[in-house]
Amino acid sequence: MLLPRCSGVLLHPTALPGPHGIGSIGAEARAFVDFLATAGQRVWQMLPLGPTGLGDSPYNALSAFAGNPLLIDLSTLVAWGDLNPVDLDGGPPSDGPVDFPAAHRFKESRLVRAAANFLAQADRRRREDLARFCAEQSSWLDDYALFVALRSHFHGTSWQQ
Repeated sequence: MLLPRCSGVLLHPTALPGPHGIGSIGAEARAFVDFLATAGQRVWQMLPLGPTGLGDSPYNALSAFAGNPLLIDLSTLVAWGDLNPVDLDGGPPSDGPVDFPAAHRFKESRLVRAAANFLAQADRRRREDLARFCAEQSSWLDDYALFVALRSHFHGTSWQQ
């Protein structure tokens, strides 16, 4: 398939400026797409978007199918009612290089809170959407969820050990 000649940018979303010490696939990504369009760029190559393992390299993804939870936009979870605006206070600094351990600690604690709030108060439509997603993705999702639970229980020890 021949494509017309065009230009673009290679940039992982975690390298975008973000309000919680790391870029996400949220407002900052949409603003970047708008910037690319204004600049006449037609391609945004993102690198792999999977959950990362040791070293937080996008090329060291723990799943070929799952997304990296660091890329979840926490402001969207506020808009959906799964987090309160105050939950977004106190994140890692937004200037300078990404502090991945700090970003993990901050975002993962908020994602746990958002999941608990979802389970406690989500309306029927959102619950049905989740159930449909889980059913449609069960060929990989169930095993990945077990892998993540075991990895957490064993403090990140390699599965071979």
